[in-house]
Amino acid sequence: MNEAQDERRISTREAARLLGVKPATVYAYVSRGQLTSRRDAVGRGSTFDAAEVEALARRTRREAAPPVGGEPVVRTSLTLIEPDRYWFRGVDACELAARHSYEEVAEWLWTGALRRNARFTAPPDALCAARRAVAALPEHSGPLDRLRVATAAAAVTDPLRFDLSEEAVLGSARHLIPTLVDALPPAAAEPTGPAAEEPAPEGPLAARLWTRLTAREPDPAGLAALDLALALLIDHDLAASTLAVRVAASARAHPYAAVSAGLGVLEGPLHGAAGRLAHRTLAEVLERGGAAPVVAEHLRAGRPVPGLGHRLYAAEDPRATALLARLEDVPGAALALAAARELAATTAAGRGGPHANVDLALAVLTLSTGMPAEAGETVFAVARTAGWIAHALEEYQERPLRMRPTGHYEGPRPPRPLP
Repeated sequence: MNEAQDERRISTREAARLLGVKPATVYAYVSRGQLTSRRDAVGRGSTFDAAEVEALARRTRREAAPPVGGEPVVRTSLTLIEPDRYWFRGVDACELAARHSYEEVAEWLWTGALRRNARFTAPPDALCAARRAVAALPEHSGPLDRLRVATAAAAVTDPLRFDLSEEAVLGSARHLIPTLVDALPPAAAEPTGPAAEEPAPEGPLAARLWTRLTAREPDPAGLAALDLALALLIDHDLAASTLAVRVAASARAHPYAAVSAGLGVLEGPLHGAAGRLAHRTLAEVLERGGAAPVVAEHLRAGRPVPGLGHRLYAAEDPRATALLARLEDVPGAALALAAARELAATTAAGRGGPHANVDLALAVLTLSTGMPAEAGETVFAVARTAGWIAHALEEYQERPLRMRPTGHYEGPRPPRPLP
């Protein structure tokens, strides 16, 4: 191989200059596995792949960047949130979700390339294991219980789960997401769920998820709204569950374990339960014939009204705007839409907010399609799994265990006598 065909090699001195360190530190990077070296042709020193050195320099510059506003910063190329909109890899996320399926948007977030007509299919072994595990749960188990158990069951059937290369991780993701959906019991079936040996369903993921959430026959407008909700919710920067995923990936946990970390945080009432609360609040507005008494009760108890307000947006959550507009076409959604708008208007009462957020839009979707209150949690968790995988992929390229803060000890000063 001639020099033009080979990768560009640089000396230790050049590598140190690019990294802004002393030559001895370059060899420390080699010993930690962050750089690879090769003896030069005459054996007088080491050479380094210039591209590898430049990538390490970019990572160290990102990690050395000062926190913004006193908060820790994790650099990402996935989602940018602005006061009135958000972007996936520089593309308007609402426009992308409106024009492409959930699977296509997931591929864009993972790879930066649009894979037309992308379809995800569950492997038979993983699906069989996940269905058996879900069927063994008590009847009262919630959606996140089922999804966590299905994730663990699918993991043990994947012998490549410890391969953290991009190709292997994406292969696991394309198998895990449909496994989570297809392992859920059909809404029209007995609580024990589908037979473990039944073949994996085919077709768009939204259509398969629909049958797990409602016994109603799907209609094109309803399916389009559900698919849009999935695509809009794929990622939203560093939410609490996403940060947990990145911490797990920083420790080099395999992608199934990283997703499990996200699902665990989503179980918290301050993160995953928002959709359920918005559904119940909107149902109460419909039952009582108006939003005023419902809003008054929440405010009297000192509780925020569910489904309203988002600290990252100055006005209405753009995800809510997009989904509420799509729900205009859904048969039977008019009453829930009117109730949602009345709820927002009553709470604002001329004070300019808070505005509708995506949880309220999800509540309109679930109420108008005969889905239970917890369906919003399921939609959110399935959708966000793709985003968690994208963040895990980014974190696998960073320095291992970098997300290890130092505790500020405030206990009694040692030494103390034994108790």
